Amino acid sequence: MERKCPSCGAGLETPLACSACGVLIETDDAENPFEVLGLEPSIDIDPAEARKRLRRFTRLVHPDFFATEGGEQLARAERNNALLNHAYDVVSDELRRADWIVRHLGGPTQEDLGAMPQEFLMDVMEWNEVLDEASAGSPEIGTLEADLCAHRESVRRKIHEALDPLPASNSEALADVRRSLNAYRYIDRALSRIAQMPYSL
Repeated sequence: MERKCPSCGAGLETPLACSACGVLIETDDAENPFEVLGLEPSIDIDPAEARKRLRRFTRLVHPDFFATEGGEQLARAERNNALLNHAYDVVSDELRRADWIVRHLGGPTQEDLGAMPQEFLMDVMEWNEVLDEASAGSPEIGTLEADLCAHRESVRRKIHEALDPLPASNSEALADVRRSLNAYRYIDRALSRIAQMPYSL
């Protein structure tokens, strides 16, 4: 159902403000980040279009444009601007986008499904052993980094394919995506450790 401006009745591109009359709109803190940017929920988004919408809607809600009004209007602009920036942060990051979609469709949270398969945890232990024993720039670290990058890309593709098209609400596929998201985070942490390793002189 199309949202209408409570002031002028025009259709809303974003629930934060009306592009026709410029009125700021009181919104829910839990606004759908895709709706905030006027996009359909999807794992596939056009980054350029998301940035374009961010810039356009920022001109409607940025507190600088309401500085002279003060009080309630300025507070609403600050809140709606924060909601807009948060929505862009979620939608523009593939991992955060996938996480939001899984939760929105009734899938498990990271806390609900935190346990990882034993085989995967054994892999994590092996990565950590190499990270604890090898030095930055060593062949062992180079090999591990290449393997982890390839593994992370494989998991990323698996997440993308599972969410394109979006599965039905409460689908079992959402639990599989959550497990993949958890795996991605483990891999990312290992790669972050490599990136932060000091080189010996």
